[in-house]
Amino acid sequence: MSGFSTLLINWYQQNKRDLPWRKETDPYKIWLSEIILQQTQVIQGLNYYIAFTETFPTVKDLAKAKEDQVLKLWQGLGYYSRARNLHAAAKFIVQHNRGVFPKTYEAIAELKGVGPYTAAAIASIAYKLPYAVVDGNVYRVLSRVFGIDSPIDSGSGKKEFQHLADSLLDLKRPDLHNQAIMEFGALHCRPANPDCQQCIFKQQCVGFRSGRVAFLPVKQKKTAIKNRYLNYFVVIDAKNQIAITRRETKDIWQGLYEFLLHETEKPLSEEKLRAVTTHTFFSDSTYDLLFSSKEYKHVLSHQHLYARFYVYQLNRTFKKKERSVPLINLHSLAFPRLIEKFLKDCKLEKLV
Repeated sequence: MSGFSTLLINWYQQNKRDLPWRKETDPYKIWLSEIILQQTQVIQGLNYYIAFTETFPTVKDLAKAKEDQVLKLWQGLGYYSRARNLHAAAKFIVQHNRGVFPKTYEAIAELKGVGPYTAAAIASIAYKLPYAVVDGNVYRVLSRVFGIDSPIDSGSGKKEFQHLADSLLDLKRPDLHNQAIMEFGALHCRPANPDCQQCIFKQQCVGFRSGRVAFLPVKQKKTAIKNRYLNYFVVIDAKNQIAITRRETKDIWQGLYEFLLHETEKPLSEEKLRAVTTHTFFSDSTYDLLFSSKEYKHVLSHQHLYARFYVYQLNRTFKKKERSVPLINLHSLAFPRLIEKFLKDCKLEKLV
């Protein structure tokens, strides 16, 4: 389509949001913004970007940090593998590239947690290299404007969209072009209720002319949702120490802290709760159940989590092998958002 990039860039220069990473040429900070904004809306990611750039102004500062510090700063943003990969990549840059951020698309793409889209975004915005980005916003714009119904989650569909995006890229202004098409998808060609009547592509848009805007882009797969039931045992001992564990397996929330957990495939009955309480957690102790919480629901992309918290006072002190922290220090640990909601609601420190 003749003039596609020019129209986009002109629109962008008149309508773009004033965001701090758009004033940056530092590839480290552009990388930070791209990782933070993966699967995160700008309004949510903005404060995290500011916090990270203030706490870790250079890649060397990030590399020197402890993982707990990085995860604590990331707390509430979700998809915590992004934070762990970010930290690992920073260490790699310092150890293998003398702290200098990679300057080629290929080298950027080798960083942990960086895929083709993120590598293209960093390479084009930081170095003006001619690599076209294709993310959810770009799929939406291109599928509608060009009337493409190839599934965006198929191998052939991804190749088709990447080829089209490459062919449309303004080779002299790849930084502006890429930011423009992503911004246009986020602000104008929205998933629901796009403003087609005021669209710069109204005359050319195949999706609009054919009445198919609401049906584009196309996905071929529907992801099955898994339900998980998390039964947390919040145990406080006689010296106001609270039992904690850290999630080490490659599952949700890896590296974050939580309370003693008994996971089930369906809600825990009172009978099962008594059995778990007696035989699993308190076989050698006396205890008092202070209260049980309401059910907390937390929605992830492929999972629905249902959690209840059972708060116990233990009539003894923890043994050395039982991991715990002083109740007053609980706020310093990085917890998943679901547990943060519970802690905010119940205010454990007032119970003892």
